[in-house]
Amino acid sequence: MRVGVAFGLAALAGFLATSAHASGRPDLDAVLARWDRDEHPDLRGVVVVRDGRRVAERYYNGASPSELHDIRSAGKSITALLVGIAIDRGAIASVDDPVSKYWPEASGSAIGAVPLRDVVSMRSGLAAFDEDPASSGNEDRMDASDNPMAFVRHIPSAEAPGTRYRYNSATAYTAGVVVAKATGETMSSFARARLFRPLGITRWDWQSDASGMTKGQGNLSLTTRELASIGEMVRNNGRFQGRQIVSAHWIAAMLAPHVSIGADDPYADQYGYFWYGKVQHVAGKALPVSFASGNGGNKIYVIPACHLVVAITSSAYGHGYGQRRSETILRGVLATEVQAGECQTSGSR
Repeated sequence: MRVGVAFGLAALAGFLATSAHASGRPDLDAVLARWDRDEHPDLRGVVVVRDGRRVAERYYNGASPSELHDIRSAGKSITALLVGIAIDRGAIASVDDPVSKYWPEASGSAIGAVPLRDVVSMRSGLAAFDEDPASSGNEDRMDASDNPMAFVRHIPSAEAPGTRYRYNSATAYTAGVVVAKATGETMSSFARARLFRPLGITRWDWQSDASGMTKGQGNLSLTTRELASIGEMVRNNGRFQGRQIVSAHWIAAMLAPHVSIGADDPYADQYGYFWYGKVQHVAGKALPVSFASGNGGNKIYVIPACHLVVAITSSAYGHGYGQRRSETILRGVLATEVQAGECQTSGSR
């Protein structure tokens, strides 16, 4: 274990044993303050929301509430929400449809025949694996292409769709292309009107590629507070401040465990539609957590049993400690909530 994470765990354990409000409740702000002295100066912000209200918020290393931050592959989870909104609005008929129904130029290619449900659950069957630099569909190769859409259409098939989970950005990019083709507008424009504006998000940036397509695989920049707002909407079955933004049916399908990935990912048990799931065992409680995850430790954690959302932004890109640190912060917050009696394992989302 790295020194910084070890320090965080030890300090947190000591703090929970000794520090509390006069009411007997440990202070979440003081829990978050333990990372002020982390050895890695790349944590940006943490926002904790309980039942729609911010109950803790802290920024690090010169960051601020207004800072736009690249959440990397956590953007894939936002793409999943936009797929759901397109389905809700009838632009996409079903996740059973093949990609080529909405992207006719992909007809005859390996990706064109893949059902959308296998695209959004990373089971496309393409020869695409981001952890293998030699993979035909590796993300770095796609990013370097002067025509990413053509690049994806030329990725060969390695196995039948639905056979095996293989994490890759080419399929998330494909999901973004499908949303754009189905709705007749760029995915960033669709996101502005159908997701960000209803959530009150006015400042954001989502990069496009050389093909002019919004990068469905990531490169979305938001503030930590806005990440938390998205998580709160997900926690409330697609509703935000009384408005249904995404159908409850899609939220349930998106978060459902479609494939077990615990053998491949130390931070997750299951994968849904571009969202992860893991049961965190904290202080005798088994707490199911759904989450969006991006390189460096960028997270949206949704914890139904605690009525809680934890959003974390971090610039530890390419460093494994970023993921470990974010999970440690989550577990520290959960330990505090369990100690305060806020978490019920029988609670529903």
